[in-house]
Amino acid sequence: MVKVNFVTNNKSVNVEKGTTILEAARKIGVIIESPCNATGVCGKCKVKVVSNNLEDIIQDGEHHLSDEEKAQGFVLSCQSKVMADVDIEVISNNSNKTLQILNHGQSFDIELDSFIKKEYKDDGKTYVYAGERIIGEEEGDTAALNYGLVVDIGTTTLVVSLVNINTGEELHSVSALNPQSLHAQDVLSRIKFASDEKGLDIMYSGISKELNSMTEKITKETGIDKKYIYEAIFSGNTCMIHLAANVNPYSLGKYPYTPKLRGGNYLSVKNHKLNISDNGLIYIPPIISAYVGPDITSGILATRLQDKKGTTLFVDIGTNGEMVIGKDGKLSATSTAAGPAFEGMNITYGMRAERGAVEYFNIEEDGSIQIKTIEDGKPVGICGSGLLDIVGGLVSNKVIGKSGRFVSLENSDLPEVLRERLVKLDGKNAFKVAEGVFLTQKDIRQVQLAKGAVRSGIEFLMKSKGVEADKVDKIQIAGSFGYHLRAKSLINIGLVPKEFEGKIDFVGNTSKSGGHAFLLNKKYRSEMEKLVKKIEVVELSNGEDFDKVFVKCLSF
Repeated sequence: MVKVNFVTNNKSVNVEKGTTILEAARKIGVIIESPCNATGVCGKCKVKVVSNNLEDIIQDGEHHLSDEEKAQGFVLSCQSKVMADVDIEVISNNSNKTLQILNHGQSFDIELDSFIKKEYKDDGKTYVYAGERIIGEEEGDTAALNYGLVVDIGTTTLVVSLVNINTGEELHSVSALNPQSLHAQDVLSRIKFASDEKGLDIMYSGISKELNSMTEKITKETGIDKKYIYEAIFSGNTCMIHLAANVNPYSLGKYPYTPKLRGGNYLSVKNHKLNISDNGLIYIPPIISAYVGPDITSGILATRLQDKKGTTLFVDIGTNGEMVIGKDGKLSATSTAAGPAFEGMNITYGMRAERGAVEYFNIEEDGSIQIKTIEDGKPVGICGSGLLDIVGGLVSNKVIGKSGRFVSLENSDLPEVLRERLVKLDGKNAFKVAEGVFLTQKDIRQVQLAKGAVRSGIEFLMKSKGVEADKVDKIQIAGSFGYHLRAKSLINIGLVPKEFEGKIDFVGNTSKSGGHAFLLNKKYRSEMEKLVKKIEVVELSNGEDFDKVFVKCLSF
């Protein structure tokens, strides 16, 4: 046995020789971010060895470390096996403290007719109804105290909103990082992680604890007693809903990809220990497919996609690329595994939307560069919106060619201000975005893969309806990440066809705004349950020549 001492956490553990640092950390609850679930591809789980020789650790994955980091004793915790007693310093990334998460989205006028109602009667008691069923009774007249939660469970982020059910008013909203993303960033790796009992317990307990913490913050901020919160709407992708309901998601990861939950149902708060009324309920909106979840059902409801004339394309861009096309009210849906590039997670200097992240990048006509960072902090990395701005700007200014390679300086007439930013980083081509922040050739490949996945999904969805790009009347880009994008960048990198120019609307967090509609009017529950059964699900894996279309969509 060897001892691993996490000095920053004041915790230590004895493990077998050959155990990785990450495995040792997980044994005692020390959180080290590992978005790729220990496959060694993201480079985000760096820790510092502060005692003993590095020879006492067998390393792999050193290509994610700069020469300077290696010299300082940094290693990848998921790829470093401990062979002797060692002291480890975990470098905090300050997650959650300055994280920017969008919590508003497009909606419509909602007539109030809630599933949860309260009625004060002559016997001096107030009765709480869930539909026609009495779920509680309270002494005195408490009919005015009727609240619900709308919970948007994103792959990366969480938003919890407290709503007055009687008036429809949103009283307060809080947001946080989804703690599951520390262990596995994208949906596929999360399915794999949670496919055994131990992994599922980590995922379920992590999100339950975070949601209760967020609910406690809301009740403290508003002074509302949790016993008067009777319902929570859980809106998120299919995998996130399975994990939040403590249902093993393994069936989502193997053919025929069948969800164990179908949505349109209620969970008991008592069984899930959510920090609201003991008699409370959790409503799960209807699920479209294994990879098109209640977040998209909520998005369709929020934008009333089924009511629109002409052709509208709804795209939720994030770790998943989920999309729906509506042609005179008839809907088809699909999803693509965009991966974590848009969240900055497999990008060399990538980070979430926190202080110091480059979120805006523009090349002026003279070649000079304008950048903006979150909270105007010193540039320390690149978040998703900044990443697409950077790649889009470099493509349109011919710093990056159609194949995705940096231009050869010998054969280009780039302005000097751009030429001098093309540098070597650890012997490989890179572009200097800001002091200490670079875009590498590997990063461009990751963007190509992500945008290729989304673009090919769009192409096949349009094809399923026999619609050419110039015949699409409106494009709605949804999601917290999508809201911070610029249409110019989406078109520059080819994530959407150039024919979409001038037709793009950014509709925000419709997972949450649709969740509000479900909370405030019960008729939308039955309406969407019927609609979901009519939505055509387009399976890209069954698409003719999908591989060829995907490869074509990789080029800029």
